[in-house]
Amino acid sequence: MEAGARTHATPHRRRPGARRIAAVAAWAALAGVAIGFGVGLHYLLAKPASAPAAAATAVKLDGEATWAPGAQAAPPITTLRDQTGRLFSLNSLRGRTVAMVFFDSYCRQACPLQGRALAVAEAALPAAQRPVLVAVSVNPRDTPASTRDAVRRWGLAQTGSWHWLRGSHAQLALVWKAYRIFVAPPAHGDISHTEALYLIDRGGYERSAYLYPFVPHFVTSDLRTLASGREG
Repeated sequence: MEAGARTHATPHRRRPGARRIAAVAAWAALAGVAIGFGVGLHYLLAKPASAPAAAATAVKLDGEATWAPGAQAAPPITTLRDQTGRLFSLNSLRGRTVAMVFFDSYCRQACPLQGRALAVAEAALPAAQRPVLVAVSVNPRDTPASTRDAVRRWGLAQTGSWHWLRGSHAQLALVWKAYRIFVAPPAHGDISHTEALYLIDRGGYERSAYLYPFVPHFVTSDLRTLASGREG
């Protein structure tokens, strides 16, 4: 995952069933969220294809985008520091499942809602099956204190280990680009950005991706599958 060029693969795409669409719609209504879901999903899925045969392998995961085992290596992260000030390497989490999100600790709308939904999804799992949370900042103004406060307020500090990655705008922008995260130029109020969640397996491969709003139950199910090592 940390070495070599990234291998792009076509994600496995499914037509969501009526029950799943209804569940997502109901959760969005309860959360009071209105986002350009279709545009965001198209952006998330628009990855060049180089290994369609591998990616076509059936996997029983529920994300808006899913990938077969070994088809899509998670882009390396080696230049950002976490809330402790330590240089972070995504490769150091091999052997653990990872939930990767893109947050602004000063956000007052979408990020807290997504954070709380992810906390619900993780809390439904036994401690041994919970992922390591990796939050990549979309706001270079994030500080160690503001990130700790956000993780505590959103309920994520209680669910397991976490890293909130910070850096300069230039350093962060490279990671945003690698994970196809759109971040709008700074403006008044919350920073508009792609509210994506990537689930990465123990081998360092992207396996399932969601755009908020998502139903925590589906995320829980995917995390359970990846933690168990079942390949579908």
